[in-house]
Amino acid sequence: MIETNAKKIYDLVGAEAVFTAKLDLRQYLTGFQSSFGYVISDKEGTTFYTDTRYLEGAQKLLQNTDISVKVLERGKTAYDLLKKYKEVAIPISKTYAPEYEELKSMGIKLVDSLPAFTKAMAIKSQSEITKITKACEITDKAYVEMLSRFKEGMTENEAAAELEYLMRKFGASGTSFETIMAFGENGSVPHHETGMRKLKFGDSILIDFGCKVGGYCSDCTRTLMFGDDNNHEDFKTAYNQVLNAHNIAKEKITENITGHQADAFAREELKKHGLDKYFTHSLGHGIGINVHEFPRLTPNSQDVLQNGMVFSDEPGVYFAGEFGIRIEDTVTLKDGAVKSLTTSDKKLLIL
Repeated sequence: MIETNAKKIYDLVGAEAVFTAKLDLRQYLTGFQSSFGYVISDKEGTTFYTDTRYLEGAQKLLQNTDISVKVLERGKTAYDLLKKYKEVAIPISKTYAPEYEELKSMGIKLVDSLPAFTKAMAIKSQSEITKITKACEITDKAYVEMLSRFKEGMTENEAAAELEYLMRKFGASGTSFETIMAFGENGSVPHHETGMRKLKFGDSILIDFGCKVGGYCSDCTRTLMFGDDNNHEDFKTAYNQVLNAHNIAKEKITENITGHQADAFAREELKKHGLDKYFTHSLGHGIGINVHEFPRLTPNSQDVLQNGMVFSDEPGVYFAGEFGIRIEDTVTLKDGAVKSLTTSDKKLLIL
């Protein structure tokens, strides 16, 4: 019988029962993606309760595992499933107040399961690494194919749609997040909302994109130029300095340093060129089932980086109304050193 993550979380929490309803945490326990369901683990084992929309798919995926699948009876609620327990663990900060109050009113002692999830999800198994790696390979392949599809006059929306189509064509189940396609001055907004701006000769292009494979995410950003109008020397200089900061962070990050230390490697390099004040976000974040997870690579983070973690390395600089530059790879820590999972070329490309 295959042991799933449900038993690992139950053992880590140590409560009488662990109740999980949130989609991402539920998927981590079962490996099954669904919009509805509850997972309950106790000393007898783990049961995934869902409805008839998902029954056949869940039974097929979870056969020969330590999770049984049942249909939640008509008229029954999650609260009916929990009445027999005196102590139940839930992810408190992910639980809506009415749900929390309902469980408390039942006289159940509530324990927080989220620290156990955070700890377990931060260190990826080989199976998880394989899925993320595949998502990164598709991301790279789609990006390379996209380069020949940029045309003067196309809109950001059109370019984003082309890229998303390519990721699905190459095997992705969907995107990790809404694709950011920013032409010219729109790149100065780190999380620009992709729109109808048309591509012009001499524009910079900033693309923040990623896809999912088996429920696991990739995350990548590339910045390039659409033709050279000889008016972008500042852009070119800044690009090389951001790339250098990206590479220095990648070289210096090791196991057992904090997220703060990792962020400082890139930030201090940019500071040498007076660019640190334009680096308005953090170096990175964990990546897994969610595109933003533990650990945090921020100026204030005390999260300790460990082998098996997957996170982003994404320094950037932004000049309001002019342009933005961000260079991001999905990376993992293996044997104490950073290994890139997105590997498409990061030298400044001029189409």
